[in-house]
Amino acid sequence: MSVDHIRYDLLTQEALRGVIRNVLTDAAVKGLPGDHHFFVTFDTRAEGVRISSRLKASYPDDMTIVLQHQFWDLVVGEDDFEVGLAFNGIPERLHIPLSAVKAFFDPSVQFGLQFTVEVGGADKAARDTEAEANALPRADGKPVQAGKKLKPAPAEEPVKKTKPAPPVADSANSAVSKSASPPPDNPAKDKAAPSGEVVRLDRFRKK
Repeated sequence: MSVDHIRYDLLTQEALRGVIRNVLTDAAVKGLPGDHHFFVTFDTRAEGVRISSRLKASYPDDMTIVLQHQFWDLVVGEDDFEVGLAFNGIPERLHIPLSAVKAFFDPSVQFGLQFTVEVGGADKAARDTEAEANALPRADGKPVQAGKKLKPAPAEEPVKKTKPAPPVADSANSAVSKSASPPPDNPAKDKAAPSGEVVRLDRFRKK
C-alpha cells in the first residue's frame, strides 16, 4: 500500500475546521439563525487553550460548551475563537484554538464533525511527570512504571551442607587403639592350664 505523503487526512480536517470558523463567524456577526445552536467539544490539554484553573481542575481532559442562549463577546480569528460563558453563575472567558476542537455538533439539523487532536509540549511533559509520580515502588526503592516488566532478582546460591566433623576424643578418655590387646580380666585365668594326662595308679603303689 502506498504511503500518503500529501496527508489528505490532515488537509480534510483543516478544511472542515474552516467550516466551523465560517459558522462561528456568521454567528458572531448575525447571531444564531433559526433554531441553530452548537455543541463544541475541545481538548483542555491542547496547546493554546486558555481557561481558568477552576475549569481546568473540573475538566482535565476535554470539555463541551453550548453556544445557544447565554453566551457573549464571541470573537472568531483565523485559527481560534474566544467566547464568554457562565458556569454555575460565574462568568468565564475561554480562548479555544480550532486545532483543539475534537467535535462540533448542531443538533437542530443533526450535523456533526469529529477531529483528531494531538497534544504535546508542556502538557506531554506534565503527563510524563504524573506517570513517573504514579510509578510502582520496587523492592530496592527505585520507581518502576506500571506495565514495565521487572527482571527477576538472581536466585541466591543454596548454602552447601557440610558434614559435621567427627568428635575429638578427650585425652583423658581417649579410645584404645585397635592394635592394642584388651587387658585381661583375670591374669590367673589367662595362664595356660596344664595339659591333661592320664595318671596310672601303678605310680602310687609301693615298689
